Amino acid sequence: MKEILDKQRAFFNSHATKSIQFRRKQLKTLQRALKENEAALHQAIYKDFKKSEFDNYTTEISLLYRDIKEARMNIFKWARRKNVSTGVLNFPASSFIVPEPLGVCLVIGAWNYPYQLSFAPVIAAIAAGNTVVLKPSELPSNTAAAMAKIVKEYFDPAFFTVVEGGVDETQELLKQKFDKIFFTGSTKVGKIVYKAAAENLIPVTLELGGKSPAIVTESCNLKISVKRLVWGKFLNAGQTCIAPDYVLVHKSIEQKFLEQTKQEIISQHFAYENDNFLQIINEQNFDRLTEMLDQKKIFFGGEHKKETRYIQPTIMQNVTLEDPVMQEEIFGPILPVIAYNTIEEAISIVNSLPKPLSCYVFTKRDSIKKKVLKEVSFGGGAINDTVMHITNSHLPFGGVGHSGIGSYHGEAGFKAFTHYKSVMDKPTWLDPSIRYYPHTAFRLKLMRWFLKF
Repeated sequence: MKEILDKQRAFFNSHATKSIQFRRKQLKTLQRALKENEAALHQAIYKDFKKSEFDNYTTEISLLYRDIKEARMNIFKWARRKNVSTGVLNFPASSFIVPEPLGVCLVIGAWNYPYQLSFAPVIAAIAAGNTVVLKPSELPSNTAAAMAKIVKEYFDPAFFTVVEGGVDETQELLKQKFDKIFFTGSTKVGKIVYKAAAENLIPVTLELGGKSPAIVTESCNLKISVKRLVWGKFLNAGQTCIAPDYVLVHKSIEQKFLEQTKQEIISQHFAYENDNFLQIINEQNFDRLTEMLDQKKIFFGGEHKKETRYIQPTIMQNVTLEDPVMQEEIFGPILPVIAYNTIEEAISIVNSLPKPLSCYVFTKRDSIKKKVLKEVSFGGGAINDTVMHITNSHLPFGGVGHSGIGSYHGEAGFKAFTHYKSVMDKPTWLDPSIRYYPHTAFRLKLMRWFLKF
């Protein structure tokens, strides 16, 4: 690990990555690598958890192409020196801010969207002028191997390399003195990464998770709300960090909501053979999820088969905050439903839990939109939709509190891997003596006047 880091440090210190043309060329190379290996990437992810080519392209590969295109188009603007005001006190100086790369960066990817959540931070790091060590999740072993093979074939490891392995390799990486660590994963592991980074005062971005709520009000368009909720919840078999984790539905429409949600699930024909449903990533997560199922509270679904790691899309009703399904992020195809009587009660429930990564509210009333946005803290979200806010690169993506630190996507990603160096450039042809000794009453009077501006 140290040898890898030393080589990347030497390459970064050559200043090659500070060239905008170099960065654009490397991004173009990554785009070519992905395009020329799309078939292999599809095959690998299907082997890991039966993700279809359609879902792989729409939720992972296409987003990476978009990120690369946007970075290449905007990198000159993002990396440009910015002039700022200086003020009377420092006349006749000029002041400006210089974006500069942080250095050697470690990106630790997540397993649920292994390509998108590994390469998207890498794209941002390259655009900002850094070298990168990527540690993909070991759980989807075929996708990790595919990424390692592609990066090895297309990139100089002194600039960009992949380290495969599990916990031991990750722990060894975390002992190294990187200039930036970007981690996507659980809050539990995020704390370990944060603690390790603190040992060397390494800046971190933590993209975590949490129990993201969906609030369904009596004033919503119920048909569209249910359709969008079901899509967002069971996309990737619920293994999505911004999936609606639980639903708060107004008591007056609870039964109607349950029935329509059930019918929407049935109409979608979720199944491996239909290429619209995924396996649970491994047996450990399968067991964790099935333990959350309370047969007395299942409104629909609940079937599961360990040999194929299949859990049927499931709705649970009459759920309380004390139930096992509400004790941690679900990260699977189980949807708990909790009824509420007033919007104040719904907000109180959300605020009783750690701040979520996402929040969704379904309503036609502006007053409710404003109230939720004002009174609920969350990373990002949507009104009358789910998940789709992640597709807008103009919206910084990240959490707050237990759901994460920092953000990325678009220019926010460039900023995540950049230091903004502040500089004042002062000429020597004028040097007022007012700031120098001796301190006199007259000089104090002048200083009082100058410092007003």
